[in-house]
Amino acid sequence: MNAQIAEINTDDRAHVAEQVRGLGEWFHNIDLGGVETAPEHFLGDFPRVKWERFQHAIPADLRGKSVLDIGCNGGFYSIEMKRRGAHRVLGIDFDERYLAQAHFAADALGLDIEFRKLSVYDVHKLGEQFDIVLFLGVFYHLRHPLLALDLIHEHVSRDLFVFQSLQRGTDAVEPVDDDYGFWHTDAFARPTFPKMYFIEKRYAGDPTNWWIPNRAGVEAMLRSAGFEILEHPENEVFVCRRRSLPSGPRAIYVPIRRDDYD
Repeated sequence: MNAQIAEINTDDRAHVAEQVRGLGEWFHNIDLGGVETAPEHFLGDFPRVKWERFQHAIPADLRGKSVLDIGCNGGFYSIEMKRRGAHRVLGIDFDERYLAQAHFAADALGLDIEFRKLSVYDVHKLGEQFDIVLFLGVFYHLRHPLLALDLIHEHVSRDLFVFQSLQRGTDAVEPVDDDYGFWHTDAFARPTFPKMYFIEKRYAGDPTNWWIPNRAGVEAMLRSAGFEILEHPENEVFVCRRRSLPSGPRAIYVPIRRDDYD
């Protein structure tokens, strides 16, 4: 189910291109009727090249579904969700430049998408849950990544959760024991043990790159936050389903209540 995309005629393309340039440097390359927003992207046609590797893992027909795109950037994924017929798409970001780009891209394509300035740490303010939550390219930019996962699980995720993060280290995983003895130190030296690499200063010139997990670390954190991994369709992407938080002696959890933030 594809939403109807507005046509941009030849006479308007020059004007669209001028407005694209006026909105500054774009990280999302979006085709606006023949005008690309970031044609010289260092990763190629990004994020389309990544989207094409995992788009099959998301339902093609989203009629009647609601979608929350956390860290929407220039709006590429919000647009793709609306193209699949989602009833409501809300993109949030804390960067006003990205939000301006997303607004412009959606308007240029004639798509009804809502965008709001909001941090992932404030998703409780939305006061609603969504059928699909996208959390793509945000995790490693956060000082408090596990808090973000907890807040998403508690406040906005109803069913599917699509997660993507930059990863480093091995892609291999190992079974996680229920407990490790105090003197059992060998596990921590193994490259397959769940890990998070902390970036004190910069990575790739970006001071907002704080944490980079290995694959085992991603899977362990998703499980601990109450997300069951259904599919791993692309190297950095995990399609999950919201479940109850893990119980038992391994779970140490302080409930996050809406009243704590109001």
